[in-house]
Amino acid sequence: MHPLISKKGGEKLFLLGNEAVVRGAIEGGVAVSATYPGTPSSEIGDTFYEIYKELGIYFEFSVNEKVALEVAASGSVSGLRSFVWFKHVGLNVASDSFMSLAYTDIRGGLVVLSADDPSMFSSQNEQDNRHYARLGNAVLIEPSTPQEMKDLMPYAFMVSEKVRLPVLFRTTTRVAHMRGIVELGEIFTNIPKGEFVRDPSKLVPVPANAYRSKGEIIEKLKKAKYVANESVFNKLIEVEGKIDTGLLIIVSGVSFNYVMDSLYERNLKATVLKLALTYPFPEELVVSALKEKDKILVVEEVDPIMEKEIFYILGRHGLNKKVYGKLDGTLPYAYEYNQEIIERAFEQILGVNFERPRPLKTDLPLAARPPVFCPGCPHRGMYDAVKRAVNELGIDAIYPNDIGCYTLSINAPFNMADYLLSMGSSVGTASGLSKFSGKKVIAFIGDSTFFHAGLPALVNAVHNKDNFTLVILDNRTTAMTGAQPNPGLDEEDKKEIDIENVVKGLGVDFVKTVDPYNLKMSTDAVKEALNTEGVSVVISKRECALIVPKKKYTFVVDLDKCTGCMNCINEIACPAMYVTENHKVQIDEILCDGCAVCVQTCPEKAIKVRKS
Repeated sequence: MHPLISKKGGEKLFLLGNEAVVRGAIEGGVAVSATYPGTPSSEIGDTFYEIYKELGIYFEFSVNEKVALEVAASGSVSGLRSFVWFKHVGLNVASDSFMSLAYTDIRGGLVVLSADDPSMFSSQNEQDNRHYARLGNAVLIEPSTPQEMKDLMPYAFMVSEKVRLPVLFRTTTRVAHMRGIVELGEIFTNIPKGEFVRDPSKLVPVPANAYRSKGEIIEKLKKAKYVANESVFNKLIEVEGKIDTGLLIIVSGVSFNYVMDSLYERNLKATVLKLALTYPFPEELVVSALKEKDKILVVEEVDPIMEKEIFYILGRHGLNKKVYGKLDGTLPYAYEYNQEIIERAFEQILGVNFERPRPLKTDLPLAARPPVFCPGCPHRGMYDAVKRAVNELGIDAIYPNDIGCYTLSINAPFNMADYLLSMGSSVGTASGLSKFSGKKVIAFIGDSTFFHAGLPALVNAVHNKDNFTLVILDNRTTAMTGAQPNPGLDEEDKKEIDIENVVKGLGVDFVKTVDPYNLKMSTDAVKEALNTEGVSVVISKRECALIVPKKKYTFVVDLDKCTGCMNCINEIACPAMYVTENHKVQIDEILCDGCAVCVQTCPEKAIKVRKS
């Protein structure tokens, strides 16, 4: 049995923040869970996928975030505690339904986790989803540690049911991927059966019902504000030290850890108001803390949301205090924080300089190491085939790209990512670019992304008789986020949706499926597609190299035949290949996956198979 469900209350586990959330959901009596995978939230779904059958709860990898939220909302309205999660931009996809949740009746506790990504480690933007709590009339909870990730989940379900509003559970990359010792509580085992009770007046927000619901929401938020002011997770902490800063530090999320480390290591005295339930903002608690100090430092990542709340409270209550934070430049306005950033803020406020260890210096510059396609990645062969087809036809093409491993085609030697907005945007932008750019358009999208958001755009393109080629990179998984399943796979209790049949059913006349390891087949198919008027689709179908067993053979370079032309390096840039001191190419057999794409790029036939 998985330790997350075998360990009893009082025992401890060393958990990733995302794993701690799962245990917390279990302790909170979760009955319905759904997601679309996205870093930094992916491990939550991976963990649920391992244990949900043993627990007897419902879990699914939904086709996109909007559907996942709607599945969870249907669980909540049936009286079941329900949990849905995704990365921050996933809430953008789900926002249409999210904005209506508060206008309906929350029966079983409903928790919506948004994993924000300050500094954009794996994302296309840096947005602060705390704004969504205010937009969507949801209670906002922000954990700081793996222990809080676990403890705040049962609390979030309870609060949601108490005030009958959804709870937005906002994490960030650093909290999601932090590890720590977590003391466990008891697992909730008495999961009820769902029951839907009809009440259109509360569940169907037509204008007349929504008008009444808006007034009810205002009253619910007043109740939630009382809960925030009384929450045991919103607390004052007195930190003793030799240097009295005179500060009240108001902090939330992972920044709390940086603040506490800085105070203790620099021997600073301060009062810390640590907030976990941050919307509705606990005004009474904050006012009582503000009256004791004349200087306030507000520490929060990304947007100055709490800082603006503080200024509102100061004005409302006629308090004259000095506030340090983002708005006066004491703290950076963007990117994630760390302990050094907090200490520099203390230096600026106190007019001191802390000693720091001298950084190690080297005369050798660090080599740039951009992410690349894995050895054996089928996308490498397909991109090479498209480039060959374009060169042979003498076409000047534009390449709208999409979210997934294949976004790496932005790098050399492919340089085939010209425009990207969001999941599925490659198809929609291809429609527009085919009309407005005056150039041939070749769009790329992955299999999971195609099901997520590419389908409506392809319907639009066919209906409007657009003219572009779409390459669907079907690597049989949702690869970039950890190899989660998608509707195109044949699973035990799921029905496989065949992409080729779907595309033909949408009215696309030219559809060909190719093996991207076969460069000639793939190149010929792309050339034929490019010579076809209207929307043409080429499906590149081959499993991700990370989800299939390593080949029983690898390849080696015959150095006597290798001329050092570098065609293989310049054309496919496989990380298993390297250049020797005598300017010839060699293959690292440990990294080689045996895909044979390199063999097809060598004009001297110098690359040979070696069976292992």
